[in-house]
Amino acid sequence: MKRLLALLVVAGSFSVAAGAADSSSMNGWISDSMCGAKHAGSGMACVKKCIDGGMQPVFVSEKDKAVLKIDNPDAVKNYYGNHVKVTGTVDESAKSVHIDSVAEAK
Repeated sequence: MKRLLALLVVAGSFSVAAGAADSSSMNGWISDSMCGAKHAGSGMACVKKCIDGGMQPVFVSEKDKAVLKIDNPDAVKNYYGNHVKVTGTVDESAKSVHIDSVAEAK
């Protein structure tokens, strides 16, 4: 029984470590969940209209056009449609990002 418990503790600690992600910076666009990468670079008006219509804001990576859900959408409310640099933590399994900071990309 003690061996089983020890084995479960070890296995659990590996899964927690594997799920933890480091904060990273990346460039991309703030778009909406309906159009995703199609809106990348198309401007604020269309993205804002979709978000006002009920879609969720998403981050579209400049590097590979990957679309990530934004865990904390209020962080990007002033950047709809903009080309931005975000710092945050990506959860690959959930295809989402928690944004710690956002600024216009240079």
